[in-house]
Amino acid sequence: MNSTKLRKIRVAVSIFFLIITATAFLDINHTLPSGIINYFLYFQFVPSVLKFLNVFTLLATGFIIVTILVLLYGRVYCSSVCPIGTIQDISSNISKKFNKRKKYHYTKEYKWLRYAVFLLTLVFIFAGNMFLLNLLDPYSNAGRIFAQLINPLVIAGNNFLSFTLEKFDVYLIYPIDPKSYSYLLALFPFLFLVIIVYLSHKRGRLYCNTICPVGTLLGFLSKFSFYQLKIDKNECEGCGVCEKVCKSECIDFKTKKIDFTRCVVCFNCMDVCPSEVISYQRNWKMNELDINEKDNSKREFISKTLIYFIGLSGISLSQVKIIPEKESTVPVNKKLMSSPPGSKSLDHYNLSCTACHLCVTVCPTKVLQPSYLEFGFLGILQPYMDFKTNFCNYDCVACLEVCPTKAILPLKQEQKKMVQIGKAIFVKENCIVETEKKACGACSEHCPTKAVDMVDYKEGLKIPEVSDKFCVGCGACEYACPTIPYKAIYVEGNSVHQIAEKRKLEQLEIEIDHKEEFPF
Repeated sequence: MNSTKLRKIRVAVSIFFLIITATAFLDINHTLPSGIINYFLYFQFVPSVLKFLNVFTLLATGFIIVTILVLLYGRVYCSSVCPIGTIQDISSNISKKFNKRKKYHYTKEYKWLRYAVFLLTLVFIFAGNMFLLNLLDPYSNAGRIFAQLINPLVIAGNNFLSFTLEKFDVYLIYPIDPKSYSYLLALFPFLFLVIIVYLSHKRGRLYCNTICPVGTLLGFLSKFSFYQLKIDKNECEGCGVCEKVCKSECIDFKTKKIDFTRCVVCFNCMDVCPSEVISYQRNWKMNELDINEKDNSKREFISKTLIYFIGLSGISLSQVKIIPEKESTVPVNKKLMSSPPGSKSLDHYNLSCTACHLCVTVCPTKVLQPSYLEFGFLGILQPYMDFKTNFCNYDCVACLEVCPTKAILPLKQEQKKMVQIGKAIFVKENCIVETEKKACGACSEHCPTKAVDMVDYKEGLKIPEVSDKFCVGCGACEYACPTIPYKAIYVEGNSVHQIAEKRKLEQLEIEIDHKEEFPF
């Protein structure tokens, strides 16, 4: 197969994976079945590894297939599957349109920085913290860019178009409530996007070959790939054209060598070579791979790395129309934030979530929001249950079905309804019934499990009473409570999820006069 066809196939595959990944995050009308999103993200490396460690299913074997493909063909994941890689390619191609004189040059790898970042990421993981992996994983960063930067723009465009069409009595598109949006937290994906766009403009795939831990790991594997790009040293005229188009800056035309740990198999060099001396061929003789340059410590490092990665193998409720006359005075200090149903425990959630924000985009009530310091500094950007924004829909299982790492495990709807992610706590001193002698009951009205009862109080009023055993911690009571600035009822998260009891419905006894012809 000639170079032009190989390059076109690579570009087509890259665009395909970018589109299906973006679709998972930009489906603002939630028309895409939740289950199918798992297939869209099957080949994303880090989510697949974490999912495999959590559930051991065939749907979690994407990273194994990627590993095999890399050992066969080189870093095809980085060149075609990784959305951040494709975004960098688009950025560098656009920059070439404005600067046609732009050329790349061979540079030595920043080995110390590359290995240091990778080792530090592993140290964090072994220490039980996902902070660095969340911060550097290409898929998760792509997810945050789509969810926090592009998704709000799509919603804004949809609403503008809906408003415009309504003027002409056309109702094909309906407006979407954008819910809560944090400009501060959107700053993180924005800065990352600016950085990779700048780096790709100046140095091509520098991020992939210096910072990205996935790129470093797959670079080790590609050193031994079965198919590799080869330069015929005897026929090469040394024109250097290949070096000028190599976005990985890994071709040294003077020595006529290619650094396979950094090569992302884009086929640009093959496409421009005037002498056609660069070919993509089988690597039969392993002794030609400069294995002797590798010392024993590096071999040991690679083997341990491989063992680790492969061997471990509703519609929102409206707020109650009660306006408090007095401000509440007792501060609410939550000790634990709630993690989504299906996440089992805070430890499981924090060790498996890469903060890709896919659950944030599919959540119909938008109760899932990116965290700031709710999980501590090292848990920044991980989604949490923000009951000030909304509540967890009692019947909804959207986030449980789409999580690519299985930080949120799938549950049937009836199972999910019984999972207790936290318990409601009532603060009488903040309640309107106590402070203003007014009837309220908003928390009880909105509780789907009837864990909040209104019991007799003084002066003919009723006041909330919480039954922990029936509460699932959905946050409907907290969201509905009208008191400000502190809620009179709030949800304290469970470190380990529990099972709530199901309350028996009380049957109303209605006396019917059967003598009447029409008793109703």
